[in-house]
Amino acid sequence: MKVIKDTPKSNSSNEYVDVIEYMETKYPQMTSEFKKIQQDQYELFLKKQHDYGPQNIAVGTALKNDEDKRLSLMGIWFRINDKVERIKTLIMRGDDGSLENEGLVDSYSDISNYGVMAQVVARGKWAK
Repeated sequence: MKVIKDTPKSNSSNEYVDVIEYMETKYPQMTSEFKKIQQDQYELFLKKQHDYGPQNIAVGTALKNDEDKRLSLMGIWFRINDKVERIKTLIMRGDDGSLENEGLVDSYSDISNYGVMAQVVARGKWAK
């Protein structure tokens, strides 16, 4: 359990609050929405992996060595960069895009998922 040392449960107590409990109590709507978004992103990830398969991220390698992982992570970086450029263009134009499922929120969601995917690759757990 992670505690917040500067946030006592009460002014007269030396006990400290679990950071998760504290944040969920103090900001219930924000934390609830954050968890909902993460669940939505997880479901999107699963649907896309079902459609594309894990080799899309593995870039045709078996991801058995550091060079394979490096190539995969570089591919993810390119995808993230494409999304960042899309976001920049949409913001500069002042609109949400003309393609369905390619607006600002969708692009931010994709970046988030690519970040998690990169961590799974780096930890050697992709497609396992």
